[in-house]
Amino acid sequence: MAILLLLMGVMLPVQEMIGCTSMIVSGRVSASGKPLLWKHRDTGTEHNFVERVSRPGEYAYVALFNGGDSLLREAWMGMNDRGFAIMNTASYNLAPDTAKVKDREGIVMSRALAVCRTVEDFSTLLDTLPKPLGVQANFGVIDAEGDGAYFETDDYTYKIYKLQDSETGVLIRTNFSLSGNDTDGMGYIRYDNARYLTQQAVAGHSLTPAHFTELCSRSFYHSMLEKDCAWDTTVRWVVDQDFIPRYSSSASIVIEGCLPGEFDNNYIMWTTLGYPPVSHVEKVTIDEVPRALRPTAEGWRAPACNNAIEFKRKAFPVQRGSGKRYIDMDYLRAKSNDECDLSFKNYKMHYQINKSVQNK
Repeated sequence: MAILLLLMGVMLPVQEMIGCTSMIVSGRVSASGKPLLWKHRDTGTEHNFVERVSRPGEYAYVALFNGGDSLLREAWMGMNDRGFAIMNTASYNLAPDTAKVKDREGIVMSRALAVCRTVEDFSTLLDTLPKPLGVQANFGVIDAEGDGAYFETDDYTYKIYKLQDSETGVLIRTNFSLSGNDTDGMGYIRYDNARYLTQQAVAGHSLTPAHFTELCSRSFYHSMLEKDCAWDTTVRWVVDQDFIPRYSSSASIVIEGCLPGEFDNNYIMWTTLGYPPVSHVEKVTIDEVPRALRPTAEGWRAPACNNAIEFKRKAFPVQRGSGKRYIDMDYLRAKSNDECDLSFKNYKMHYQINKSVQNK
């Protein structure tokens, strides 16, 4: 039985387990003309859910929370009723974490959703919050005016990379910052994966939310191997290393903004909970969160996430020794033929179209 070896006996570092892949898309390269904000989340917290928050004196918002966060304290991606949206990726090549205060990215994003309306507002928030911030992150934001930016942020400082300055119309971040040193950081291969999987659509000004939730977050394309391992039918077992979806993946979300001057609480948060290759996409608005995404299951967990995790266990069936690092691609290929799993079938369709274009 053929095995694709991406690891040569090397243990994954702990920090690799909490990586993410993300992109900000200008309306000038999206199919709808609307900006897009994408985050494929990887985390040590397997369960997450979506909920609406409305508190006196603050903007209402919907956001992604860790399972069990009954106080709705830490938002890990979301949008508010003023057209401001935010997400983050951890960065591992900025200044070292402050020993006393760290891992506060979710708290910062919760506050931003509650008080920010524009990209500039977020800059002001970072300036005025008490220091040290307790963050080492690339914060990605968009607003109803069509602006977008990454804020590469450490405990005391940040550097802004504006979407309007991007020649391609997109900005990508994984787990390193362009303003950080060039020897540390994580996610360089995933960065190239995301760039490769979107380059045709960027050039054709045809990026859609589905391109992220149903292609990038379900693709096992590996930029160093220059192949998508999901569709190499000679291989069953693949080592879980440097793909966009990984065992630690817990969600893939795209926030679709508005056309310039047309904001009317019409943002959409296209949401996939759990392990994206075996999950489904649900539509979230500022006023409506599907019950399957809300914390309606025991332990403040979402039913949709619970279901996806059950399927993920089948994709990683070997639990003894280092077996949990191996993906059963035969199982995932079979899922692509499951009539109930339309999202994965759509991914297969996107892949085949993308491959045919590349071969021309």
